[in-house]
Amino acid sequence: MAKHLHRDLDNLQRDILTLAGLVEGSIQKAIEALQKRDVRLANDVIAGDPQIDNEENHIEEECLKILALHQPVAVDLRRITAAMMINIDLERMGDLAEEIAERVLEMAKLPMFPIPDKLQNMTDLTTMMVRQSLDSFVNLNTPQARSVMRMDDEVDRYNEEIIQEVLSLMKTSPTLIEPGLSLFSATRHLERIADHATNIAEDVVYLAEGEIIRHKPYTTDDTDRSN
Repeated sequence: MAKHLHRDLDNLQRDILTLAGLVEGSIQKAIEALQKRDVRLANDVIAGDPQIDNEENHIEEECLKILALHQPVAVDLRRITAAMMINIDLERMGDLAEEIAERVLEMAKLPMFPIPDKLQNMTDLTTMMVRQSLDSFVNLNTPQARSVMRMDDEVDRYNEEIIQEVLSLMKTSPTLIEPGLSLFSATRHLERIADHATNIAEDVVYLAEGEIIRHKPYTTDDTDRSN
C-alpha cells in the first residue's frame, strides 16, 4: 500500500512540475509580448491557457483520487494538501499571464508607450521566485522557500517604482493615459504572480514543518530560520 502511495505521490509531483513549466513559459511569453507589443505572441499565451486549466483539473483529480484510495496521514497528507494549494496558485499565475497578454492586445491599438527598463528586472526576479518556489517544493528546502518570501519585498519595490514612472509619463500627454493604464494593469498582474510564488513558498514551509504561515506577519526568524 505504501509503495503504491509513494508512486502516486511521485507522479503527482511530476504533474505539478509539468504545470509549472507551462505557467513559467506563459509568463515569459506574456512579458516579451508586452515589451515588443507582439500581438502574435500575446495570442499564443491566450491560446495556451486552456492547456494550463486542463492540467490543473487533472492534478486536482489525482489529489482527490490519492486521498480516496490511500487515506494518507501525517506528512503524506500534508504533501497532498500542499500540492492542491500549489496547483491552485499555478493556475492563477497562468490566468494572470493571460491577463497580461490581453493588455498587450489593448495596447497594440493605442499610441506607443515606453516600457520602463525596470520591468525586465521585475520579470527576472518574479520568474526566479516561481522557479525557486517549485525547487523548494521538490527538495523540501525551507531555507530556499524563505528566501523566495524575502524576494517578494523587492518585487513590490519594483512595482511601486514602475507605477510612479508610468504615472509621470501619463502626465506628459493625454494620449498616454489609456496605454499607461493598460501597462499599470499588466505590472500589477506581474506583481500578483510574485505573490502566488510566495504562497507556494509558504506551502513548502507548511509541508516541511507543519506550520501554516500564510496571512501571518513575517519576522526575522521566519525568513532566516533553517531546517
